[in-house]
Amino acid sequence: MATVENAKKRKLQDDEKPRKKHKKHKKVREDEADLDVEAGLNRAFERMDGQLLADHLAQKTRRFGTDLSPIELADLYISANCIRDSTSWEKPRSLENLPEFLETFSRESEKLDEAPKKAGSPHTIIVAGAGLRAADLVRAVRKFQKKGNTVAKLFAKHFKLEEQVSFLQKSRTGIAVGTPQRLIDLIENGALSIKDLKRIVVDASHIDQKKRGIADMRETMLPLAKLLCRKDLKERYEDDDTSKHIDLLFY
Repeated sequence: MATVENAKKRKLQDDEKPRKKHKKHKKVREDEADLDVEAGLNRAFERMDGQLLADHLAQKTRRFGTDLSPIELADLYISANCIRDSTSWEKPRSLENLPEFLETFSRESEKLDEAPKKAGSPHTIIVAGAGLRAADLVRAVRKFQKKGNTVAKLFAKHFKLEEQVSFLQKSRTGIAVGTPQRLIDLIENGALSIKDLKRIVVDASHIDQKKRGIADMRETMLPLAKLLCRKDLKERYEDDDTSKHIDLLFY
């Protein structure tokens, strides 16, 4: 009897092994298929709703924040309710489609080519993983720039912090494009105001030749998490007051 039972157990174990192995390989192939290196896009973000994005960010933060305490990690968590669902957008999340994406997810009667009256107080912040990518994004949204409304370049490459502080203090800007740490620095020193901010758009889909996006590197993911989880921003993602509410979008 015992021999028969042991044989059954071995058969069950043998039957389970191929299924587990197949499932693992299938997941790897699906992930690779999402990475379109030629287009420079990780297409997985096209399908991620708020909950999937929240889980994805949490997983990346834990991966790179191994030296952080549980409390510090908890402070860098963004709930699904904080993220605006953009899965209805069906076009590729490429540079040329970014202006239309911004228009689609802007508010009724809002004009993206108009800047708030206060200098250095944009209605839109676009977050990029690197200076070169940020420069490409600036060119992509230049259609919203006009006299009295300059697209702000808030990244470290070729620009000193002092120069950007001076620019923000005297210039009106509707859209600001920057890298996470530089944006944090400018907010903290008061040059970049979030008073009139309506949305933050994370350039999440873009990948480089090594298939890495803004969430795939410690030097960009942790500053991104710290930026998005600033108390003065985080409390406004779920604010029902439209004058205070900030949309958090992942492009």
